[in-house]
Amino acid sequence: MNQIVIADASCLIVLQNIQRLNLLESLFGEIFITSVVEAEYGLSLPSWIKIEPVQDLTRQTLLEINLDKGEASSIALCLEKTDCLLVIDERKGRRIAKQLNLKIVGTLGIIIKAKENGLIGSLPDVLTELENVGFHLSKNLKEKLLDEN
Repeated sequence: MNQIVIADASCLIVLQNIQRLNLLESLFGEIFITSVVEAEYGLSLPSWIKIEPVQDLTRQTLLEINLDKGEASSIALCLEKTDCLLVIDERKGRRIAKQLNLKIVGTLGIIIKAKENGLIGSLPDVLTELENVGFHLSKNLKEKLLDEN
């Protein structure tokens, strides 16, 4: 069974802003999002991004106590699946997803995986592109990423 990949809006928005949304398709094929994430993304979706409804709306509502609606819906949907990878960037959402034993990756993890798979050429160029669209990257993290890759 293939791993199900569910994305929150932030990664979609950031990758769209640097014209690299297609990295998700290249790495994973299909991506699933909730209708809440679709609304937050706000652009028309490519055919490989599928909308999946959350079944347990009570769980989603409980998650919304601590998270925004998009993150809560993405985590709730991921909890309903087996072998699910959640693409999420926000620190609080990542922490809660980890507490719920979900597998997570962020935009930087996607970029690193794309580099490892030969889908991007220059990691420094992509990191600069991310910073140019407002993606926060500490100097230490940037140096670490460049040293390791």
